[in-house]
Amino acid sequence: MESGGDWRDPLSGEDEAARERERRRAEREARRRERQAKLGERVRESAEQAQPVASPPPEPSTPSPTDVVATPPVPTEETAALREPTAEAPAVPPPPPAEPAPPSEPPPAPAGRPPPGKPPRGLVARRRLAAVLGLAALAFVALVVVVAAKRLGGDDPPPAPPVKERPTESITIPEGYSRDQVAAVAKKAGIEGDYLNETKSFKGFDTKKYGVENPANLEGFLFPATYEVFKNATVDELIGKQLDAFEQNISSVDLSYAKSKNLTPYDVVIIASMIEREVQVPEERAKVASVIYNRLADGMPLGIDATIRFEDSNYDEQLLESRLAEDTPYNTRTNTGLPPGPIGNPGLDSLEAAANPAKTAYLYFVVKPGTCGEHGFYETDAEFAAAEQEYQAALQAEGGSPTEC
Repeated sequence: MESGGDWRDPLSGEDEAARERERRRAEREARRRERQAKLGERVRESAEQAQPVASPPPEPSTPSPTDVVATPPVPTEETAALREPTAEAPAVPPPPPAEPAPPSEPPPAPAGRPPPGKPPRGLVARRRLAAVLGLAALAFVALVVVVAAKRLGGDDPPPAPPVKERPTESITIPEGYSRDQVAAVAKKAGIEGDYLNETKSFKGFDTKKYGVENPANLEGFLFPATYEVFKNATVDELIGKQLDAFEQNISSVDLSYAKSKNLTPYDVVIIASMIEREVQVPEERAKVASVIYNRLADGMPLGIDATIRFEDSNYDEQLLESRLAEDTPYNTRTNTGLPPGPIGNPGLDSLEAAANPAKTAYLYFVVKPGTCGEHGFYETDAEFAAAEQEYQAALQAEGGSPTEC
């Protein structure tokens, strides 16, 4: 060994390093305990601030497993060997490390507070109350929206104002009246419009299905009855009702017999219009119809003066012999067959009689003097001539119609 050099005990340097490591470990342990003490104090201060009611301070707790993990590890023999080189001298065994404290349960919660992980009961109640209030607010908003939508024109319209009933009035059209006579009745009732002009034709009413195409007018189809019409009604309203009534009534009449005699529904209406004018006793309708059928079958003129009255619009004055001899379209004394069209508007009883006449051999009928339009019915010319002479004698004696009507 050289003189003058430093001599050191080889073991003294190792002891000094061990003491330095122990000092550092002690400092780290002190700092760890200081942190734990501060943490415990903060927990106590927080509990005291959250809980106004005084409660005994909790017992000091040992560090939780989390705290132990967070504390820097104490050097072990293996870690020391890794950190310190051992080339210079053999390592002196370090003092045994401090044994870590066993994990303990977390500190108990202060009085009046729920355990960690669960909200306080008051907070739960407040949250529930807030949820209920929120749902109530949403329901109220929805109700307001629905009400507003209905007021602004929703599914249900606002109730309609009460409809005032229009006043009506009755108008009676007698059976057998012609168009010009009905026009006078309508005018008197205050029906507005030109009845004669509007009854030349009517939209929607087809005369072809009754066996006549483009007739001069709707004579015969304007069914007589009592109708309810609105005040200030027009003639179109009345005409529409009359035509509807005709279609309903004619549909109930059995026309098969008339059809077997080659008569159309329009022919039946013409015959019914003559029956309506000639008959005043209801029971005579079928007999008068049989006379018309029999004369048509024999080719004889019908000789019904009511057709001339219709042509002349003369329903009251006495017919002159000269007029009965005139050859005009509606003079059934000078022309055979049916007249060109109905001479009025027949009712249901006359329509049924015209379609189904009585089964007789009568060719004539004459008014009996001193009666209210009653007729005598005859089969031969001689019977007719005697009845006619009786009627004419009574006519001259009375100076007019020899009836009691």
